[in-house]
Amino acid sequence: MNKNIAKFCGGLALAAALLTPPISAAKDKTLYERLGGKKAITAVVDEFVGRVAMDTRINHFFTQTAADPDRLKSFKMKLVDQICQASGGPCKYTGKDMKSAHAGMGITSMDFTALVEDLTGALDKFKVGEKEKNELLGALAPMQPDIVTK
Repeated sequence: MNKNIAKFCGGLALAAALLTPPISAAKDKTLYERLGGKKAITAVVDEFVGRVAMDTRINHFFTQTAADPDRLKSFKMKLVDQICQASGGPCKYTGKDMKSAHAGMGITSMDFTALVEDLTGALDKFKVGEKEKNELLGALAPMQPDIVTK
């Protein structure tokens, strides 16, 4: 092999090694980072809320929120912050705790499952990886006992 070609190829290999983050760096990223940060979470939440609004199984729980643009905007922002915080991001959720927020609503396990299906559909639309999707759902799952009251 020509010495110049070997030198060039060796230089490319060294440059690639220096520019490629180690595998452990990818593993060290938070779920928030792997989801794409706040902008990506906001896009998923917009899609999710749209799906819930169309889901006749559960949209009746959101009629008051959906009817008031300011309330809807606030709801979405709180949901973004909640997912951001739950995934290890810098956001701070400042809304009500889940037990207080859902008290008296009579939400069943089937209702909760429908909500999770809508969230999963939104995540799938944006091609969120299985690992990240499962981690996010796992981070949100502990809220179920405070939400399901019937």
